[in-house]
Amino acid sequence: MTKSPKFAVIGGGSWATAIAKMLCTNLDEIAWYMRNEEAIKHLKTHHHNPNYLSSVEFQVQKLRLTSNINEAVAYADYVIFAIPSAFLSGELAKLTESLEDKIVFSAIKGIVPETSLIVGEHFHETYGIPYDNIGVITGPCHAEEVALERLSYLTIACGDEKKAKIVANSLSGNFIKAKITDDIIGTEYAAMLKNIYAIAAGIAHGLGYGDNFQSVLMSNGIREMKKFIRKVHKMKRNINDSAYLGDLLVTGYSVFSRNRMFGNMIGKGYTVQSAMMEMSMVAEGYYATRSAFELNKEYGAKTPIIDAVFAILYEGKEARKVFKKLTEKLD
Repeated sequence: MTKSPKFAVIGGGSWATAIAKMLCTNLDEIAWYMRNEEAIKHLKTHHHNPNYLSSVEFQVQKLRLTSNINEAVAYADYVIFAIPSAFLSGELAKLTESLEDKIVFSAIKGIVPETSLIVGEHFHETYGIPYDNIGVITGPCHAEEVALERLSYLTIACGDEKKAKIVANSLSGNFIKAKITDDIIGTEYAAMLKNIYAIAAGIAHGLGYGDNFQSVLMSNGIREMKKFIRKVHKMKRNINDSAYLGDLLVTGYSVFSRNRMFGNMIGKGYTVQSAMMEMSMVAEGYYATRSAFELNKEYGAKTPIIDAVFAILYEGKEARKVFKKLTEKLD
């Protein structure tokens, strides 16, 4: 009889909570690393994460909760990282347990600042994990709608189809449908880039642009994404698939999108620092903007939207003037 693989979730935020909920639907036990001891105590007592998706109720007997990342990694065959990319290196620095024999999946939508690599590449280059043992969990899917048990779709990317299917089956349920793909690099870059375009959508809304302009912005965004990803990793892919276009649309339009919310504040005149202080969650697109802009110096894709967001967030340019120029470049 084949032994069922064990799973660990690394992270205490909304995505980590949503993934833990999905896994608990199908598995008898999972390990869950949260660095916040108070959150762990609250979960054990009240069966809810007090800080994120607090409406989600857990069967705590299915959870091996720990504030020691090594305990979670040691327990699992499959380790799912779901923490902001800006904090990944700090958490990995705590590891004494080897990742060498683990299958690592990333639900992180960003670039690791210390190496300027997407998460899958970071694990491969820094920890020597073969690509067949690395995977990506992406959308189109918001953690908040998972919590509400609204029908949602996931894309599971891995070079090893069998491992992709194991993760897809472990996450699927009555309101979760998961498909698999072998485009690890493309889906991960798409997940990172769509956050930048969501910031652009938010800025546009904050400046008072309407739905007509938003449609043009998103149309140009998917074409810009296609050019960027093709430069970075050329392979046969349909950019109109849900993992690319669908994820872009839900992040650009949804009221749950923290990146759109962040951009909306910037458009309304908030400084970057004040917008960040106002939000309780990290807007991954802020960090992704710098990484994508710097990376594109090497690849040279035509990216007027990324360039505009970078000019506003990192060069202190006035949003209204930058977007006025951007409108002349879009079609």
